[in-house]
Amino acid sequence: MDEATKEQLKWKFYRLAIILNAIVLLVALGVIAILKLPEPVALPGGIALILLAVGLAIYFRKQYVSTKKWLDEQASKDRAGGHGQ
Repeated sequence: MDEATKEQLKWKFYRLAIILNAIVLLVALGVIAILKLPEPVALPGGIALILLAVGLAIYFRKQYVSTKKWLDEQASKDRAGGHGQ
């Protein structure tokens, strides 16, 4: 794998890691909101945060599959080109 491809992989990985951290944080905030906020806003606020996390999880899954496919293509190029390290 050449340096440009390694750099691209690094940024793809960072993006996925940040999105995954945001999902975990949103779920945690949603649970905390349900348990700690005053009653009129607790349930709607918590559910909104959890639904946002679900939407982000769907986006994460699509990006993960896309990145995995890209990485498999890069690995097959390396094997075909004989660039084993």
